[in-house]
Amino acid sequence: MTRYHREIRVIKEYIDSLGSKVVETDCGSIEYARIGKGYPVLAVHGNAGGFDQGVLLAEQTIDTGFQIVAVSRFGYLHSSMPPDASVAMQADAYVCLLNSLNIKKAAIVGYSAGSASAIQFVLRHPERASSLVLVSPAAPGKGPIMSKPIFNIFFRNDFIYWATITYFGSWVQNDWVGLPKGFILTPEYEAKVKDLLFHLLPVSERIEGSLFDIYTSSPEIFNSSKNVNYPFENIIIPTLVISARDDPLALHKNANTLVERIPNSRLLALPDGGHLFLGHDKEVMVEITNFLDINMTK
Repeated sequence: MTRYHREIRVIKEYIDSLGSKVVETDCGSIEYARIGKGYPVLAVHGNAGGFDQGVLLAEQTIDTGFQIVAVSRFGYLHSSMPPDASVAMQADAYVCLLNSLNIKKAAIVGYSAGSASAIQFVLRHPERASSLVLVSPAAPGKGPIMSKPIFNIFFRNDFIYWATITYFGSWVQNDWVGLPKGFILTPEYEAKVKDLLFHLLPVSERIEGSLFDIYTSSPEIFNSSKNVNYPFENIIIPTLVISARDDPLALHKNANTLVERIPNSRLLALPDGGHLFLGHDKEVMVEITNFLDINMTK
């Protein structure tokens, strides 16, 4: 237990060090961190995340010349969960946040499960977005849904989750971080996987958001071909989709569907690396940075 308490303290100190703020808006309480200067980029985290995961992923994929606005989505950390929350409402909350920060227009980068609300943002508020980047996106097609027993056992209790990733991490990394089966982990890759798993702590402060992602947000976009909430053909801003061919969580063929349906879009298809693009950090950062540079508008 001593190691557990020490490591929980470390992660909480890290989160505190990022200097997040909570703004009260008509869309509820929204937590965010604003890092750097330059053109604003709204970083939208994935499942089991929060603004801190947004910061972590942005640091790995976006050049420091941009200003990162990393948001905690509904139910994550200190962002409220409104009654009858929807993905569309989450997209509207991004507008509330940008308004509070006096940002008229921003690029938006959606990571994994965060892609659903990023897409809704550009559909509902195209005048507020200069460009859209979707990284390992949840997209139309088959997608993973975690069983409620698994969620209730591992993602409600900080100690159980910590013990699992600390002593049995190799058992869960395929399903939890999208590591392809048979993928050989170098020490560098292994450290990156462990780092992401560790930074999901404290899971107890991400429960509401994770449940919303797993059982509402992600299924909605997986099944988007059956409803009218995602008219991808109406997305008019430049869009970059990045996907690894061997990603077991956000399937590459689903990412292809996005590019086929979004008119002004292109695909960066990575040959391997899984959900985390292991081995392709530099390539991904260069691609995103160039794309954002070209499509900055005021």
